[in-house]
Amino acid sequence: MPQDDIRNLDELKAVLSSDARFAAYHVTGTGDGWVEVRVGEGGLTLAAASLIRDRAAIEPHLVRSAAGKTMLLLVGTDDELGGVDILRDRYELALVTLPLARARLYVTMKNYLDLVALRAREQERGRTAEKYRSELGELVSIARAISSERDIDKLLGLILEKSRYVTGADAGSVYIVEGQSLNPRERTVRFMVSQNDSIDINFSEHTFPVDDKTIVGKAIIKRELINIADLQREKVDRRFDASSGYQTRSMLTVPMINQRDEVIGVIQLINRRKEGAPPRLKAPIDFDDWVVPFDKRSEELTTTLAAQAGISLENTLLYEDIRRLFEGFVNASVTAIESRDPTTSGHSQRVATLTVGLAEMVDRVDGLYQTVHFTPDHLKEIEYAALLHDFGKVGVRERVLVKAKKLYEDERETLLQRFDYIRKWIEADSTKRKLEMMLRDGPAAIEKHLGELDADEKKRLAEVDDFVAFILKANEPTVMAEGSFERLADIAQHRYVDPRGEPRPFLTPSEMDALKLPRGSLTAQERLEIESHVVHTYNFLENIPWGRRLGRIPTIAGSHHEKLDGSGYPRGLKGEEIRIESRMMTIADIFDALTASDRPYKKAVPLEKALDILGFEVKDGKCDKELLRIFVESKVWQRVLPG
Repeated sequence: MPQDDIRNLDELKAVLSSDARFAAYHVTGTGDGWVEVRVGEGGLTLAAASLIRDRAAIEPHLVRSAAGKTMLLLVGTDDELGGVDILRDRYELALVTLPLARARLYVTMKNYLDLVALRAREQERGRTAEKYRSELGELVSIARAISSERDIDKLLGLILEKSRYVTGADAGSVYIVEGQSLNPRERTVRFMVSQNDSIDINFSEHTFPVDDKTIVGKAIIKRELINIADLQREKVDRRFDASSGYQTRSMLTVPMINQRDEVIGVIQLINRRKEGAPPRLKAPIDFDDWVVPFDKRSEELTTTLAAQAGISLENTLLYEDIRRLFEGFVNASVTAIESRDPTTSGHSQRVATLTVGLAEMVDRVDGLYQTVHFTPDHLKEIEYAALLHDFGKVGVRERVLVKAKKLYEDERETLLQRFDYIRKWIEADSTKRKLEMMLRDGPAAIEKHLGELDADEKKRLAEVDDFVAFILKANEPTVMAEGSFERLADIAQHRYVDPRGEPRPFLTPSEMDALKLPRGSLTAQERLEIESHVVHTYNFLENIPWGRRLGRIPTIAGSHHEKLDGSGYPRGLKGEEIRIESRMMTIADIFDALTASDRPYKKAVPLEKALDILGFEVKDGKCDKELLRIFVESKVWQRVLPG
């Protein structure tokens, strides 16, 4: 056996410490029956074969070898290594047979170290690939989340939350660029959202100009990200840090660019945290120990996310513009409706408030409708339907729409002028009778009967005045007293002579039709015309492309006068044929019609009486009992009635 051959582990340890060929090998640990050496990131644990029989002693080395950066080499003679081969199927290890020349040991260890390095690189590539797959999956998930959000505040919060998540940022803010100018320096920035894991902050929206004085302004003007490794070295406004005790160190500012290549917002991330950092950074030493600059990967991830966020933000802002435009159209439509009938001003808004309020209560309470739930989109659909439920009144003649009494104003004036003529006709007729008597019987006769003639004229004029007073009273849309129809018929039987000598009735047939209405101000034909507004409403709303989320508006609005017993209009629907949204609107519409204080032709009904009337509607099988119960018990009416 050559004299320099290594025969056991102790000699191997001695060679490692004395042979110049192993100068780069650093002994990082040694113990009874083993020694560990490292070169760079790789390491070898050389253990005596006898150690394999001591489970507790060998276990730590097997575990470390399986981790990848260290490899276990069992050292021994052929006899000592006998039977160890079966372990190689279960553990990461290699065998080194003694005796072994020093040169051979050097080559063997170098080869195994290269193998460890190769294995480590493979594992690192695997971890990197897995990390990239995870990040890609996260970015896809984030893109899906932010592209589906339409609430601007929630969207901005989500963008910031996800940006901080993928970069490990402790804090951050989101800004929106406002203004229409193509020159960014003529626009403003609105501070919208702020998040911080280390301190609780109270922020309020505010604006500031786009200029070179702020990092956000620079990012907007240059249209590129700004990565600052340590803000402590920069000359910037530090009032927030001074007032809060927080320390802003690393900062990544990334512009969000829309599809038209315009900067519409900015994501600003603060203080990238090391792995294992405490939940909150409090003391100054925490910022020294746990905050690191944003690396290249953070830039890539945030830039990718900002690109998607810019498109989503643009879409959401556009959606918001369309929503405001649409709501402006709805409100303008309501204004147009109510300008034709000022006596019902505010009715549509109150019905919308009551119907949405009732829907919200239905969504919360138990009972018959406990399985019914309304999403925000559904509530918006109900609101629009209620606001536009009377829009069809644009198709009703205005004089019918605003008719407050049984006779139209021009008809009333014509009637009064006719009775003024009748008075003059009576006076002329009395004068004519006096003249005829004088010519026929002489002055003595007229002098004898003058008092009688004057009394008859006075009686006839008083009767006419009494007729006019009664007609004006009958013209009111209240319930007529008993005997009123007969008296109107009696008045209509009276005749006068027109200027052409034709006998005429005191009341025309059309006036009689209107005045003999037992209650209200509308004739049967006029009521049909008013009721036709529901058909007009449906036809008008049906022509609007509402989209999938608001597509039921025409049906909801067009059924608010239907009754559960089929007595409603225009289609005479019954029970479940009527959507629950329409049934809720029916209750709201009736309640407001009863309690509204802005109707000049009637007084508002007290709350208790209004609820009683709705109760009678339920008993008659016209309105929904359960919905009225919820309406009353939850006091939805408090949303529109003062006090």
